Amino acid sequence: MEIDSHIFAFSALASLLTVISLVVVFMVSDPNYSVTGFADSKSEFSLPTAELQRIIPSTPDHIKAISDGSTVHLHTNRSRNSTGAVIRKLKRLNREEELARARASIRMAVLARNVSAETARFEKESDLPAAQVYRNLRAFLRSYTEMERRFKVYVYMEGDIPIVHRGPCKDIYAIEGRFISEMEHGFRRFRTSDPHRAHVFFMPFSATWMVRYLYTPLSYNHRPLRQFVSDYVRVISTKYPFWNRTQGADHFMLACHDWGPSASRGSSLLYNNSIRVLCNANTSEGFKPQKDVSLPEIALYGGNISPKLLHPPPPNASRPHLSFFAGGLHGPIRPLLLQQWKGRDPDMQVYEYLPKDRDYYTYMLNSKYCLCPSGYEVASPRIVEAIYAECVPVILSEHYVLPFSDVLQWEAFSIQVETSEIFRLKEILMAVPEEKHRRLQEGLRAVRKHFMLNQHAKRFDVLHMILHSIWLRRINRRLP
Repeated sequence: MEIDSHIFAFSALASLLTVISLVVVFMVSDPNYSVTGFADSKSEFSLPTAELQRIIPSTPDHIKAISDGSTVHLHTNRSRNSTGAVIRKLKRLNREEELARARASIRMAVLARNVSAETARFEKESDLPAAQVYRNLRAFLRSYTEMERRFKVYVYMEGDIPIVHRGPCKDIYAIEGRFISEMEHGFRRFRTSDPHRAHVFFMPFSATWMVRYLYTPLSYNHRPLRQFVSDYVRVISTKYPFWNRTQGADHFMLACHDWGPSASRGSSLLYNNSIRVLCNANTSEGFKPQKDVSLPEIALYGGNISPKLLHPPPPNASRPHLSFFAGGLHGPIRPLLLQQWKGRDPDMQVYEYLPKDRDYYTYMLNSKYCLCPSGYEVASPRIVEAIYAECVPVILSEHYVLPFSDVLQWEAFSIQVETSEIFRLKEILMAVPEEKHRRLQEGLRAVRKHFMLNQHAKRFDVLHMILHSIWLRRINRRLP
């Protein structure tokens, strides 16, 4: 027995030395990294700076056990527990090392003078002058490649259907359910069953189904939604160490319902620290672009994109209407638009409700510009529908952070008009030269793939772009 004890002590010492050597390697081999943004030097956009965090484990139980071989058996369990803690810290350090390497790779792509093979291939496949619609095409493509290579997401299994693990897959909030479904059943490249390998953690509850099953109609009481979120965070933070480790900063939720931001207030840490992926991306209501993600609102009536929008007319096709809008009097902006232009000018096809004998999407396909005013909340499904129809979106909104705006230059495929200038809308649109309109349409064709919602996610489509936006927030977060 005494010989066995000494053999075990020697084995424990060897294991410890191996672990300590790994710690030393990580500590001395990592330079400080700074973040490379997606904007060029002339752009105002930049991402927050982050540095690789170093973790130095403290293992007094190991030291005590090694110093006294006769008492090794008294410290075996404590030694194993401490070794496990060290290994977990090393895994966490390794994840941060991965992210630092990704940041360095992106920066190198930006500084490279030659056109990379990935950039050339992408532009060739696009068959369009794609670079004009991106803030920095090289940075985006390298970041996207790094995401595919490294990014891992852990999806919490806690919670019951239908509010958790399910969401609406048709109508106006379809993007919410489609992303949850893809995260649960697809995205095999990105999803991991080992939470210790994860860079981010997904809380797969549906704000839309919360409203359906927990909200009392006409009560205007959001407390049940907030309570559900509070309870969910309490469960995962009690059962697992991951939430408490970063105060929720590497966790994300996704909601397209207008009340998603309100529901997130159920946990102050979620609201202030976590990545919130929201259709209602309103900076005047607490949306923070550096940590939150703007989610495109996509209406799927019947569960599918209209066949008419899948095949828009060719670039040289006639579009007889200057502009088009049809929609109810929701929010503060639409009444201004309708009061000024409804039935006033044949060039400005503005309706509150389109007559039943006329087709909404046909009007879009026959118009040069599609007016996209906010309703009760800032997001509008008309923006994505306009992109599908290759009808230049005219954004009429305030405090709205447009989707993927850290990667895409919206001014290359849309026009933004201040709400105070609605009375000059026709004048503004008529002043756009035909050549500029042609370039805006080219931009729409270039970005169209980034807003396509496929039955099974494809590279560069909207589901991957949402994930890429989350990836960007994660690689630029300084976490312990």
